Amino acid sequence: MAKCEICGAEEDLPFVCNYCNATLCAEHRLPEAHRCQKLWKVRLKKPQVLRPAPRPTYTARRRQLRIPTDLKHLFIAWVVLGLAFSARYMFRAPSIFGLMLGVSLGTVGLGFILHELAHKFASKRYGCWAEFRISPWGLTMALIFAFISGGSFIFAAPGATYIVPGVSKYAHGLTRRENGLISLAGPLTNLAVAAAFQVLSRSEGLLGLVGLVGYQVNLWLAAFNLIPLGGMDGRKILSWSLPVWLVVTIPLWILVALQLLL
Repeated sequence: MAKCEICGAEEDLPFVCNYCNATLCAEHRLPEAHRCQKLWKVRLKKPQVLRPAPRPTYTARRRQLRIPTDLKHLFIAWVVLGLAFSARYMFRAPSIFGLMLGVSLGTVGLGFILHELAHKFASKRYGCWAEFRISPWGLTMALIFAFISGGSFIFAAPGATYIVPGVSKYAHGLTRRENGLISLAGPLTNLAVAAAFQVLSRSEGLLGLVGLVGYQVNLWLAAFNLIPLGGMDGRKILSWSLPVWLVVTIPLWILVALQLLL
């Protein structure tokens, strides 16, 4: 058990900042929550003198083709989540494991990636720097729980989108409204993806199966992230506007409850 360096809360599974290595609780895990100074310093760049660009060498062209770090982390999390959510078929029906892995990647994985990208693009709208970073411990736990339980129970905390306000906002941080809208972008994206999968679920065969799984999974992702606890999106939305949280959350939770009863 460790204590959060910001508030002193005791955590069984603490978060560790990828930049300043601070031990943190769920509420203070993001850079804007614990004012991660080291991350801000990394982003500072020295002004460059304009000079004619040299002809790119082979090595320079290779460097230009490097994949951004956040896309690498999203890809890793996507693959691990696909494996975790299809692990049950590895034990119970090995012959269709490959097929169900593809279904998991296209439903659970797609919903997760679009959720995190929605946070990123919403943050950039307010002039913030935002990138996704995996949680190695969270991904490891997802695989451990999936394989130990035979796919019956999965604890997934793959990572988070780190957000740092721009120069004009850094001293005071984002407003509650801005933070709420950035948080709301993720669940709303999952609802839009669920609606698209719901249309696909009317098809027959494999497409119908993909549509049904994608619809249910994205409803669950949206509903889960709207829980107003810890560092969840729901808490930030609720701290900004109770009416907005109620309008989005209550109908969604009712819809999820109906899915369980059917």
